[in-house]
Amino acid sequence: MRGAKSAKWVAGAAIVAMAATACGGGDGDSKGKGGSDGVISMEIGEPQNLLVPSNTYETEGGEVVKAVFTGLTKLNEKNEVVNDLAQSIETKDSKVWTIKLKPGYTFHNGEAVTAKSFVDAWNYGANQDNAQQTNPLFSHIAGFKDLNPGKGKKVATKEMSGLKAVDDNTLQVTLETPFSAFTSQLSFSAFMPLPKVFFDNPKAFGEAPIGNGPYKMSGKFQHNDKISVVKYDKYPEASKYEVKGINFKIYSNSDTSYKDLVAGNLDIDDSIPTSGLATYKKDLGDRAIDESDSGVGYIGFPLKYNEAFKNKDLRKAISMAIDRKAIADKIFLGSRMPADDFISPIITGYRQGACGDACKLNPTKAKELYKTSGGLPNNTLEIGYNADGDHKGWIEAVANQIQQNLGIKVTAKPFEQFQTILNDLDAKKYSGGFRMGWNMDYPNAENYLRPIFSKDAIENGSNYAGYTNENFEKLLVQGDQGKTPEEAVKGYQAADDILLDEMPYIPVYFYKLNAGYSSKIKSMKIAGGDVLWDTVKLS
Repeated sequence: MRGAKSAKWVAGAAIVAMAATACGGGDGDSKGKGGSDGVISMEIGEPQNLLVPSNTYETEGGEVVKAVFTGLTKLNEKNEVVNDLAQSIETKDSKVWTIKLKPGYTFHNGEAVTAKSFVDAWNYGANQDNAQQTNPLFSHIAGFKDLNPGKGKKVATKEMSGLKAVDDNTLQVTLETPFSAFTSQLSFSAFMPLPKVFFDNPKAFGEAPIGNGPYKMSGKFQHNDKISVVKYDKYPEASKYEVKGINFKIYSNSDTSYKDLVAGNLDIDDSIPTSGLATYKKDLGDRAIDESDSGVGYIGFPLKYNEAFKNKDLRKAISMAIDRKAIADKIFLGSRMPADDFISPIITGYRQGACGDACKLNPTKAKELYKTSGGLPNNTLEIGYNADGDHKGWIEAVANQIQQNLGIKVTAKPFEQFQTILNDLDAKKYSGGFRMGWNMDYPNAENYLRPIFSKDAIENGSNYAGYTNENFEKLLVQGDQGKTPEEAVKGYQAADDILLDEMPYIPVYFYKLNAGYSSKIKSMKIAGGDVLWDTVKLS
């Protein structure tokens, strides 16, 4: 799950939900490859929203959207961006982009996928009136500001000036300024196309989306139960997909999903819970996956509407009261790594030890900073977490560490589902610290910065802290306009340095991909938090 099952929100997305939960038995008899006529099951948590690409910014719904829709680019097995529905993407200045589409792609209702399918979808996602979660991701496109005049102001147009369908198979995109990461960004689900029928009734569409991907919906989204899809035989590359159908089983408890996997009642669990880490390699044998992943786990603070967290020294004090190595080694049994940057180690731009002393355990210094910062009201701290993910153990451990090392009262507050804490943060109903995570939308350092900490991401994105810093914004633009990949990275690292100094979130650990699959599957790959369904080979 993306968002570190995270934070596409691990999570997407991020932001992150680790999660999933109680569904019953297996998928039937064993007929043909993979059993049950090639139909397999995968655990997810309850998606935050209906299944609309531009309103899916977390890992649970993202997994389904990526199976049902196909975008212009995608990630391969090495987390590299490659063309997907795009035949070619060309630019001379990183500002004006010409994209040629591969012919022959249709939506599941038979409508042809054209350049206009992308133009209309992106204009909808970028319009503030539609309040789409991924709205800020369209901000680089010329004309975005016209669709986002601000709260309480009327949108005067329905189209961004930077989008043009030259012909059915040619899309021209003009950005406001050069953006070096644009092709990487196109791999995220926000940039998927939409059929004409979507605009008749977006809500009904989200219950049973009509995509253009290798799988199509089989019935409607059955909330808190399952989402079923079947292979779309008219997909141009259908022959590459062995899996004939997927039942995304919705779990509310990751221990339950893992037990189902071991018992043969579930086929893919992409986030082994803490309870299974000690035994999952023995339980699953060569069907266990243990690889580097892109997710980052944080403790966040609602800075914009809780004055108690405004002092950066207070946040640093809390950070220095956390023993990251003990969390990684003892709670997660080595399935996490202590975080020392806001950027994941698998991404170009990561710097080992960039966080410095602020991410190292130092109870003495932590107490000094806490005292000089003025501390918290009544010397109490609450940390919220979603109970449908495997977070109780580590959040309680962090709470105990902070309590012991700062000498204050710290409590862990469970929320029933990941979507509940996200919604409460969106609505400013929750004012305590909170667990959060992020799994990359696309493999670029910028994706660990702008979607989570930029000013534009406050209203419609994933800036749940409400963090703002003008120098941070300027350095993001500097990275965007880098004439070489190296120049872009330097700009993004400078923006990262501001986060490391101000600590709007506390990076606690880097995720590793600890997953597994059943004996119905011979091999498979996961990239960017998503299953690559064309790599799933059945037994």
